[in-house]
Amino acid sequence: MIDRLGLLAPYATHLSDFSAVMLVLGLPVLLGVLAACWQPRRSWPIVAFSLLPLMALAWLSFRVLPQGGQTWLIELGSLTLQWRANGLTFLLLLLTQVIVLSSAAYAPAYLREEIGSKGQQIWLWPLQGILAASLSLIWLAGDLLTLYIGLELMGLAAVGLMLLPGRVDALAAGMRYLLLALVGSLAFLLGIALLLGAWGRLDLVGLALAAKPGVLLWVAVALLSAGLLLKAAAFPLHAWLAPVHASAWTPVSALHAALVVKGSFFIVLQLWLVLVPEARVAAWLVGGLGGAAVIWGGLLAWRAAKLKDVVAWSTVSQLGYLLLGFSLLIGTAPSVAEVAWEGTWLQLAAHSLAKAGMFLATGNLIYSTGESHVRGLAGASRRMPLSLLSFGIAAISLIGLPPSAGFTAKWLLLHASLEAGYWPWIAALALGTLLSAAYIFRVFRYSFVEDAEPLDYRRVPWSMELFALALALASLLLGLVAEWPLMLLRAAGGGA
Repeated sequence: MIDRLGLLAPYATHLSDFSAVMLVLGLPVLLGVLAACWQPRRSWPIVAFSLLPLMALAWLSFRVLPQGGQTWLIELGSLTLQWRANGLTFLLLLLTQVIVLSSAAYAPAYLREEIGSKGQQIWLWPLQGILAASLSLIWLAGDLLTLYIGLELMGLAAVGLMLLPGRVDALAAGMRYLLLALVGSLAFLLGIALLLGAWGRLDLVGLALAAKPGVLLWVAVALLSAGLLLKAAAFPLHAWLAPVHASAWTPVSALHAALVVKGSFFIVLQLWLVLVPEARVAAWLVGGLGGAAVIWGGLLAWRAAKLKDVVAWSTVSQLGYLLLGFSLLIGTAPSVAEVAWEGTWLQLAAHSLAKAGMFLATGNLIYSTGESHVRGLAGASRRMPLSLLSFGIAAISLIGLPPSAGFTAKWLLLHASLEAGYWPWIAALALGTLLSAAYIFRVFRYSFVEDAEPLDYRRVPWSMELFALALALASLLLGLVAEWPLMLLRAAGGGA
């Protein structure tokens, strides 16, 4: 599986290749600082300037993808750090840039109309830039030190974004999130210390060659996994998720649900693929947690009274599919792992786009109606058709209906489960689809009630409608061009 992660790609020989990597990492931070000084009031300047990181990413892909991938080694005394770029990292970098761009372009109208002139909003832009850079660093990292730095920067930026509203509930939820993030980081750091002390390596390739099976390795993997799964809100470590989203600004919720929890999942999966690739029994346990997450998260979303809680708890359910894919990649036959590899990452991309679009559409509905409860949406179908359309299109991918990317991803995971003979996983996929439809149609049921008391609707700015719809459509259209991301995933490395 090391080859799939691109850790054995040829070493880069051109400095310009690494310069492109530095631009991909540095430009979001620079643009965030400039936006904080400038405080944009319109979306189009953000879109224009956000083209710069996309151009840097295009330059990097032009240099790297024709060769199948590249790696860079950084020597720090006796320690070797490794960065890599390949088809998988390019897909994740592009996903990050698109979602951060959409969230940032959504923000000016949202801040102007919903937040007003509070001083906290000046911090939104640099924190978004740091979040984008830290996520990009995680996608590129091939060693534990760089992964730890990216993870900490991502966590601190996410906490800062959650605290921006400044209300008592936001401060309480944000500080709870900070405490849990610190606990997760401590467990992760202890795992790193055990691996470094035992084998003196931090690069994943070196650890794969040097680490010996035994109690020490499993204690380290358990610590690393526990810390990361806590940060990822994986079942049963998910209770902190909904309160955090309930008090956060809408563009922040979109970023967190779409990207932040995925960063932790990405790290834990590649650590297992490198350190314990044949741990089939342990992977079964993780898959069992994934199946429980699919069902329990769906039930919580179905019973949730508030609209944001519905979307937040559905994240727990959708992350369960990634854990199911996780278990199909560890200790299974190469043919099963190949299909599961494509299904897992396509599911991650589909969910990220759909969930970001759904959170933005949810923010539009709450802004227009002034109602945070699902029951308060009565009559919204006439006054808010575009926001409901965006919500519904995103829901198509979450449910897994054709022709969305969510459908293709779940089909691949179903195929891998059938080939591996994991019948409980098939049941979890089916039940998850039914529960997703249940909580989505519950929202539409109340939206189409016509005999409720009329609400005092506010007009939603066009930019808020546009970017919610764009992300939702992207999750749908990705299914029509699914061969392109699948081609990138196949090119990420050769063989299992």
